[in-house]
Amino acid sequence: MDWEALLLSVKLSALTVLFLLPVGVITGRWLAYSQFYGRSMVQAFLAIPLVLPPTVLGYYLLVSLGGGSALGKILERLFGHTLVFNFEGLVIASIIFNLPFAIQPIQRAFEAIPREIREAAACCGMKPTKVLWRIELPLAWTGIVSAITMTFAHTLGEFGVVLMVGGNIPGETKTIAIAIYDRVQAFDNNSAAVMSAFLLAFSMMAIAFTYLITDRNKNTYG
Repeated sequence: MDWEALLLSVKLSALTVLFLLPVGVITGRWLAYSQFYGRSMVQAFLAIPLVLPPTVLGYYLLVSLGGGSALGKILERLFGHTLVFNFEGLVIASIIFNLPFAIQPIQRAFEAIPREIREAAACCGMKPTKVLWRIELPLAWTGIVSAITMTFAHTLGEFGVVLMVGGNIPGETKTIAIAIYDRVQAFDNNSAAVMSAFLLAFSMMAIAFTYLITDRNKNTYG
C-alpha cells in the first residue's frame, strides 16, 4: 500500500467535500424550488462531468488553469505559482468534476419535501433562514449525507482528471489511483491488487451506506 498516495487522496477528498457541501446545499435548494427559463440548460451544464470523459474535462481544465490562459495568469498571480501540476489545481479540478455528485442528491432531497410544509412554516411567521435550518435541512439530511459520501468516494478513486491536471508528482499530485497505475506499469501486480481491493471495498461500502440511509428514511417517513 502506498500510504503517502492514500493520505493525499483522503486529503483531496476531504477538501473537495468541504468546499462542495455549501455549494451543493445552496445550488440544490435553488434548483429544487426555482422555475426559470433555461433551468434545464443549467442542470445539463452542472451534470456534464457525469457523461464527459474525464480526460476531456481534464484537458480543458489543463488549458484553462495553465499559464497560457487569461484565467491561468490571474490564478498564478493569486497563488504565486501555476495551478497545473500542483495540489491546489487538483482541488479546483476535483471540485468541478464532482459538482453533480454534490448537487443532484441534495436537489432531489429538497424536491421531496412537501410544499405544504414550507408554506405552513411561512404562514407561522418563520423566516426563510429559520425554515432552512429548522425544517428543510433536517428533512433533506439523507440527500446531504449521500452527497458527502458519494463525493468523497468518487474523488478518492478519480484517475483521468487527476492525471491530466496534476500529473504524477509524489507527495504533491500522486493519488492512490495514480499509484495503482504506476504499480501496473512496473508489473508489481501484488501492490496494485492490494490498493485496487481497498478502493473496491471502500466504494462498495460507500454505495451500500447511501442505500441504507435512503431505505431507513423511506421506512421512517413512508
